Amino acid sequence: MTKVSLAALLVALLALDGGLAEAQMPMRLRGTITAFEGNVLSVKTRDGKDLKVELADRVVVATVKAVKLSDIKAGDGVGATTKPGPDGTLTALEVHVFPANMPVPNEGHRPWDLEPGSMMTNARVTAVVQATSGRELTLSYKDGSQKIVVPERAPIVTAVPADRSALKPGEYVFFAAEQAADGKLTASGRIQVSKDGVRPPM
Repeated sequence: MTKVSLAALLVALLALDGGLAEAQMPMRLRGTITAFEGNVLSVKTRDGKDLKVELADRVVVATVKAVKLSDIKAGDGVGATTKPGPDGTLTALEVHVFPANMPVPNEGHRPWDLEPGSMMTNARVTAVVQATSGRELTLSYKDGSQKIVVPERAPIVTAVPADRSALKPGEYVFFAAEQAADGKLTASGRIQVSKDGVRPPM
């Protein structure tokens, strides 16, 4: 990955995960592309809404590719969406691995909206051990740490720089958008898009 691509991804990650101070938090959109004309992306969201989003010139596009759980090692930067199990153990719904040598964006542990009750942890892996129900990762960030269990079935992906040609009807996307007072939606950060059947799981 070039330094320019790495820098662009980092800026977009910070914007997507809320690292930029905004008066209003952006909404996160997940859904299937129905059209892309000019700079307007049409998406049918996972809850069935048909939305049109204007893409700013600085939007960064990334596809996702699957990686193996066994590839995750101490020192890697990751983001993990989790939910607590019956015993309180945090179990990963998905893990996304940040590109090597990239600072972890928006470190910490906070509520997320993938599922009711889900949390997002952006952190550095400091320990990996085998557990009965999967691998247990210790994720450490500036204000603390979390232990999470990653089941074998949990999707694990990493982002790959792409361009707007990847925004094809039928592909699945995940991104943040800002809504103006008149209802107009605009995206200015990063759009993650599926490729070869691998979808952004977060």
